[in-house]
Amino acid sequence: MSLKDQLFEDLKQAMKDKDTVKKEIVQMVRAGVLQIEKDKKIEADDGVVSEVIAKEIKKLSDVIPDFERGGRSDLIEEAEKKIAILKAYLPEQLSEAELKEIIAAAVKETGAASPKDMGKVMGAVTAKTKGRADNKLVSTLVKEVLQAL
Repeated sequence: MSLKDQLFEDLKQAMKDKDTVKKEIVQMVRAGVLQIEKDKKIEADDGVVSEVIAKEIKKLSDVIPDFERGGRSDLIEEAEKKIAILKAYLPEQLSEAELKEIIAAAVKETGAASPKDMGKVMGAVTAKTKGRADNKLVSTLVKEVLQAL
């Protein structure tokens, strides 16, 4: 079953279960996917759906520090619950050790010699890790590796 079909089934189940949080988050992802399909006139595959899910996770992760500064533990808890729901749809995330291996291979592949080559390395790494790693973590690890050269 495709990720898009899985979202539709989960939406129906969330409605039956009266799970408003899951229903809301699945509707948000489905709306994002439908918008991309309309704009690009394509049929969304699992890759497109994963990108939309990753963007939603990033949005939610970015607002958590604001909620913490405001002392809104209720909103923090809700955002974390939504992130957990979304992460269930993504493929298993790569570990830091696996990322370092991919980065080392990309450095060799691109012939990177200094931090100035970060763009080349990031391009090679993100192509291999799409949807399976947080780009912020990838960026940090690439910087570390390139500064050590």
